[in-house]
Amino acid sequence: QAGLAVGEFIWTGGDCHIYDNHVEQVTEQLSRDPRPYPELVLARRDSIFDYTYEDIVIKNYDPHPAIKAPVAV
Repeated sequence: QAGLAVGEFIWTGGDCHIYDNHVEQVTEQLSRDPRPYPELVLARRDSIFDYTYEDIVIKNYDPHPAIKAPVAV
C-alpha cells in the first residue's frame, strides 16, 4: 500500500545518560531476561488511510513490571 519494502529499524540515542540515583533501577533493567516478542496483527484495508485503531491488535504482550525511579533534580 505504501510502496515500501520491509527493512530494519535502527535507533541512535542522543544525550543518553544515567543519573546517580537511578543506578539501582538500571541494574535491575539490565538483569532482566528478554521475553518473547508480541505479535502485531493488522486487519487488511484497501488504503493505508482506511486504518483505525481497532484494526491494530497486539497479542501475547507480556511486559516486565514497571521500575519506579525518583525524579533526578
